Order: sequence, then structure tokens, then C-alpha cells
Amino acid sequence: MSKITVDLIDHMGDDLRVANAARVSFAKESEYQAYPSEDRGWDYKLSDKDTKLIHYLAKHGHWSPFSHCFLTFRIKAPIFVARQLQKHQVGLSWNEVSRRYVDTEPEFYMPDVWRKRAENVKQGSLDDGFPVPTENMQMFYKGMVSHYNHLLANGVCPEQARMVLPQSMMTEWYWSGSLYAFARVCKLRLDPHAQKETREVAQWIADYSIKLFPVSWPALMNNE
Repeated sequence: MSKITVDLIDHMGDDLRVANAARVSFAKESEYQAYPSEDRGWDYKLSDKDTKLIHYLAKHGHWSPFSHCFLTFRIKAPIFVARQLQKHQVGLSWNEVSRRYVDTEPEFYMPDVWRKRAENVKQGSLDDGFPVPTENMQMFYKGMVSHYNHLLANGVCPEQARMVLPQSMMTEWYWSGSLYAFARVCKLRLDPHAQKETREVAQWIADYSIKLFPVSWPALMNNE
């Protein structure tokens, strides 16, 4: 059984890019400030002035400077998670593996527990739950794959044969977008009321982003 994974493929820009995207309005540009390091060399950090500017931009909703930085991820997750996240469109681009073109052996997601249904909301779940009957789930998946392979072996096209596969099948996609767009995704999907599996993807994205944008990311995420 497969687990959710998120890999950073590439990124463009940094905190200084955000500050300079804002300062160009006044035909100005900043540089990193040099500080003596412990090994008698030099470290380069964002100036206090630029740090304050970034927090000001986030606080007052000046989002465009944050859209000049980009990230690309390759994500592997079950279909039901992908379809929730794919609803986020603005500032983002999505390319996904298609079973119209591939007919490799499907992989499936196995949860740790069956969470209980939340009592006071129309959607959502409680933290506690029931153990997943692993053997039964594996038999179910084996049956689905057998049916899928039977269809293919009898000449059914992959784009139709795929319809017998469940939403727990793993899929993979490239997800690219601006720093601001991913911050919007994570602010929504890291909420305690969001589905646990989508929170897992969002947490991966947040962990990468705060390392690459140590000033901009907290400024965006902590802004109400």
C-alpha cells in the first residue's frame, strides 16, 4: 500500500524577490545585507527594513509581490485527496498522470484508521476511529485490480477500464504556482476542520515553503 508523498521539484525567487517586486513601484531595489559569521566569513540576510516591508505587504493584502516567487511540487496521493485540492485554481497549474495513456499496476492508499463521522457538521470526522481491516482491504483491492486487468486483457481501452478502480487509487501530479497561491491553499487546508489527508499534503508544502521563504511564508500564513 502507498503513502502520501510531496517532493519539491523546483522553485524560483526568495524573500528579497518579494521586497524588490514591491520596491520597483518607486524605482528602488534592495540587496541582502552582509553580516560577520562565526567562521569569520560572511552571512547574507534580509535587512530589517525589507523584513518589515514584507510583513506590511501581507498584513494589508498587497498580494502581487508574493506572486513573483514560484514553487513546483510532485505529489502522490489518493484520488479523493487530489480532487479536493484540484479545486484550487487561481495562480496554480496542474498536470496529472492519466490512465487514458498508462495501464500500469494501480497502487492504493491504506488509511491508518477509519475515523468516526463528526456529529455536529455535515462534513468532517473525529480524531478517534476504528482499526482498518487490512486483510479485507487488500482482498478488495486485489479484486479491483483483477477486474481492471481482465478488461484490458480482453481489449477494453484503458480510458474505460479505469472506471472500475476506486477513489483510493493513488495518482500523481505536478503542481506549480506562486508563493501567494500556495499560501492561500495552506491557510484553508491546514485548518483543523479540513480533511486529515489534505492537511497532510498542505503540511508538506508549508514545510518546504518556510525553509525557502523564511520571512514571506510566516507573514502570509499569520496574516488574518
